[in-house]
Amino acid sequence: MSSTSPDLPEVTCAEAIDATAQDAEGLIRVELDTTRGRLALDYDRTRLSDREAERLVREMAAAIHQPMSACTMRLERRGGRSCETCALNLENRLRSVPGIQEAQASFRSGILRVTYDEGVTSPEDLVRTVHSLGESAALPMSDDTGDAKEAPVDRVQLRRESVFVALSLAGMVGGLVAGWLDLPTTVRWISYAVSYVFGGWYGLVAGLETLRHRAVDIDLLMILAAVGALAIGAPFEGAMLLFLFSLSNVLQHYAIGRSRRAIEALMTLRPEEAQVRRNGTEVTLPIEEVDVGDVFVVRPGDRVPLDGTVTAGESAVDQSALTGESVPVHKSAGDDVYGGTINEDGSLDVRVTRRATESAIARLISMVEHAQGQKAQTQRLIDRLEQPYVLGVLGLTVTAAVVGLLVGESTGTALYRAMTLMVAASPCAVVISTPAAVLSAIAAGARRGVLFKGGAHVEAAASVRAVAFDKTGTLTKGDTELTDLEVRPGSTLGTEELTETRLLTLAAAVQSRSEHHLARATVAAAETRGLDLPPAARFHASVGKGVRADVAGRTVHIGNPAYFESRDGGTITGLDEGLKAVREWQEDGKTSVLVAAETDAGVQVIGWIAYADVVRDEARRTVEALRAQGVEHIVMLTGDHATVARRIGEAVGVDEVYAELLPEQKVDRVRQLVARYGSVAMVGDGVNDAPALATATVGVAMGGAGTDVALETADLVLMGDDLTKLPYALSLSHATRRTLRVNLSIAFAAIIVMIATILTAGIALPLAVVGHEGSTVVVSLNGLRLLAFRE
Repeated sequence: MSSTSPDLPEVTCAEAIDATAQDAEGLIRVELDTTRGRLALDYDRTRLSDREAERLVREMAAAIHQPMSACTMRLERRGGRSCETCALNLENRLRSVPGIQEAQASFRSGILRVTYDEGVTSPEDLVRTVHSLGESAALPMSDDTGDAKEAPVDRVQLRRESVFVALSLAGMVGGLVAGWLDLPTTVRWISYAVSYVFGGWYGLVAGLETLRHRAVDIDLLMILAAVGALAIGAPFEGAMLLFLFSLSNVLQHYAIGRSRRAIEALMTLRPEEAQVRRNGTEVTLPIEEVDVGDVFVVRPGDRVPLDGTVTAGESAVDQSALTGESVPVHKSAGDDVYGGTINEDGSLDVRVTRRATESAIARLISMVEHAQGQKAQTQRLIDRLEQPYVLGVLGLTVTAAVVGLLVGESTGTALYRAMTLMVAASPCAVVISTPAAVLSAIAAGARRGVLFKGGAHVEAAASVRAVAFDKTGTLTKGDTELTDLEVRPGSTLGTEELTETRLLTLAAAVQSRSEHHLARATVAAAETRGLDLPPAARFHASVGKGVRADVAGRTVHIGNPAYFESRDGGTITGLDEGLKAVREWQEDGKTSVLVAAETDAGVQVIGWIAYADVVRDEARRTVEALRAQGVEHIVMLTGDHATVARRIGEAVGVDEVYAELLPEQKVDRVRQLVARYGSVAMVGDGVNDAPALATATVGVAMGGAGTDVALETADLVLMGDDLTKLPYALSLSHATRRTLRVNLSIAFAAIIVMIATILTAGIALPLAVVGHEGSTVVVSLNGLRLLAFRE
């Protein structure tokens, strides 16, 4: 079965340009300035003509202005060792269909992503188009959320393949034993026939399927080699080849399946039903029938079915499956909760804020499905080279046979060497080396709350040399907090000596009537200290300046310097002292206010309070960890005042601070970093930083569990607001790149050594089979190690 994800975001300008320029030879760089409506190309004139460059510009401009959408369909998983040859063929055929801009297919992951012009075609038309090309695809039912229902089918298929491998082994051993015991020839040939049929069945089916697409693949090479061994009187060697070939295929499928099932575990997180309060009673409803505004109940141990805001109750909620947070998060009235998380010890009433198809877990599933279909650059290169390579192997085989016959070798000897070369040169290990590692990396990251939106981004993150951070909500918590509180020396209220606790109580009582963010910070600080606030009366606010109210029989004023300097009514005791203290805090980048009280002796300043957007506890550790990983330059980009920016920059230890920037100026700074360092990561909240995220080599969004734009804009999403996941993501990318290099080295070294040995010293076909299949198993298992990656 197949499905689509209709709620995926529309294609961005960058995606449209990338799709158009993907195969352009000689294209160095594309620059898009959306504010000026300017598109520029840098290209190598020796490889790309001026006329061709002009054509590309026109195609890119047309692509940007077309109403493009993206649709992710699920293909029926199939194919043998080289099923991506068919996928590449399908991509090329789809790109020639009117209305389709780009297509990316993978039969290994069962994903087909199509970028199309919604003015020309539709998802239903796309399904019919895929069917007309001989592949299976279908639109999903409305409640289909992913691939979880298909996992049992994969396991059944794996068991069936395992049985075939066992029968192939039995036939091979039976034929060998029959020869040793000199049993009748019929027994020997029946045994080898069993080994050939069951060992070669899936390879033959896959090879014929590839032939149907007018291509040849590795499966067909193995079948031809086995048949050739049989033809020259070496049935055991052919049976051994097919047995080890089918065995390594099963192990490869197991490795890829482990990676895929680790990702698909996300699909099972969302409950199917919710306990909803309607008309004073609780009713059990499928989550698709729950509307925004409904209130559902979550009891201890239950999974939260939908995204919403807590209206009553308190509890600790385990969000690790979604955000990667290792410690349960306390939730109470006003806090957001997300579908798929686990309520631990209390009961919660939650008002729905998103429908089932729009929840954080549903969007995460869609993006993970997209990620599975996005191939790494190395994998796409291997896919493109695989067909000519396989044809080259066939040519080598024929050449070796012909040369052997020309130099006087017997037909059997010449064909035997040719079959051995065919097996040794086949690129099985090369083809599987990349997807085994990349899918494992995506799965490992997803389980830790790090979502790579495709294999290409896993590779790109490994090359990052500079990192640019947004300030608010990224390096800082994004919420104003009370940081300093000081009583003016000698201040009293009547006979009462003023303390910090009393000052905070009076200030919080007055500001409890205000909705200003500084007022909320004061009240939050009082609540943290467990203070009881007296009632406030006759509240009055002067917009942009301050507030006053009567508390405990006294009028208390709270405001900035302008509030007090513009106030009529005589001298204010202690004002100069207070203004000096406020200015000192402001020079440190803090927002400061004065607190004054009316007494019998007049108005006197009794203290002052400072606020700031507090630096995240993990911010400095993250910067240091990035440097330890080899990141050469770290900067902070912010629209905040220079004084505040410098204070935050010094606190976290960045190399440079750029303040008072407009969004387009952030983009310019990122471009400068890219020009200087080549590969740059931009980390932001995914909303006002979207242009800069799109400009960077790798855009990293914070807090994807709660931010729609974060999931749509960035290449990498940290699902929880935990900066320490960024060094983890880069470490995982570095580990993936190392694994890819090791895998490719093993694969090519095995091919080169075996071919050299065959041509110089000569080795038996069984040894070539063991070396060929052994290297395939090794790279598959090496890629699988990334599932257990820890920083």
